Amino acid sequence: MKRALKVANVLSWFSVIFIGINVVCGLLLALAGGNPSMILSSVIVASIPLHSYAALQLHRSIRRPETKLSHQTPAGIRFVGLVAFLLGALLVIGGAGLLGYAPELYASMAKEKVKMPVLGDLTIPVLREVGGIYLTLGLVVTVNVILNLRLLRWYYLVHQSDAS
Repeated sequence: MKRALKVANVLSWFSVIFIGINVVCGLLLALAGGNPSMILSSVIVASIPLHSYAALQLHRSIRRPETKLSHQTPAGIRFVGLVAFLLGALLVIGGAGLLGYAPELYASMAKEKVKMPVLGDLTIPVLREVGGIYLTLGLVVTVNVILNLRLLRWYYLVHQSDAS
């Protein structure tokens, strides 16, 4: 369980810092642009750092048994973790799709380059790179959620046996 705790701790800190910064930037851009759909998507993506923050509270309670876990933290880990898990799964699926179908996607996007010059120098390696980033982030999020749910279950098993 120590290895799972260490891995979950690293993944949680990564999610809090890296994804949290991106969420804050996305919210600021959405508020500056006045785009309600971007605000909504940023709030949904904020479930990932929120889940990781709740998981860090769980890790602290596991490392220091004298520190009690708040009664709201397990619910946050479970319910916000569900949303984070779904987002992670979507990132994995999207990343795998980009990696596997980059040439076909590029061919369909090449037809739109005339209409949309914003696409610029989009190439197959760039699409594969984006797919790799999506796949990696999705795996980080999904593994983090699964590990933290296992740690939560372990925490309850240990504290249930302490109570009896």
